[in-house]
Amino acid sequence: MEDIEIYKAKPGDEKILAYIQAESWKAAFSEILTAQELKRCTDLEKCKEMYQKVLEHSEISIWIEKVDKKPHCIAAWGLNRDKLGKDVAELICIHSLKEKWHQGYGTLMMQHILDEMKKDGYVKVVLWVFEKNLRARAFYEKQGFVQAGRRQINEISEIMYLKNLVTDS
Repeated sequence: MEDIEIYKAKPGDEKILAYIQAESWKAAFSEILTAQELKRCTDLEKCKEMYQKVLEHSEISIWIEKVDKKPHCIAAWGLNRDKLGKDVAELICIHSLKEKWHQGYGTLMMQHILDEMKKDGYVKVVLWVFEKNLRARAFYEKQGFVQAGRRQINEISEIMYLKNLVTDS
């Protein structure tokens, strides 16, 4: 079994975050986004600057997962941006490097951040996903997320997924 470490990102980690996001987007979205859009969204310098600002000035919680001491997966979450209530978190992103897809590392990261959300008192979590991103949608559904019946179209159609963090007993 590999050595796995999940830790909260801090200022100075923006290069790791930018690299994993850019490489993940290139692997996952090459058939979904235009080449121009993909290039714009995977610009390492712009990604690094964005993460630097988020790490210094934000209430967004960002996590890094290392496998055998090498960064592999990142995830970010915070209070939902859709005004759904103070008890609803939003998974903003979860990205991992392609070479270890389908090996359970994304599931480990997801479980970690869902536990963190519960510890912080959230009872539900939402996320937005590209409608055409069938691989990610299957992953979220496997994690217990269901479609919430909301759609938004910016450059591309996205759908909202929802998961209850607290079950009635």
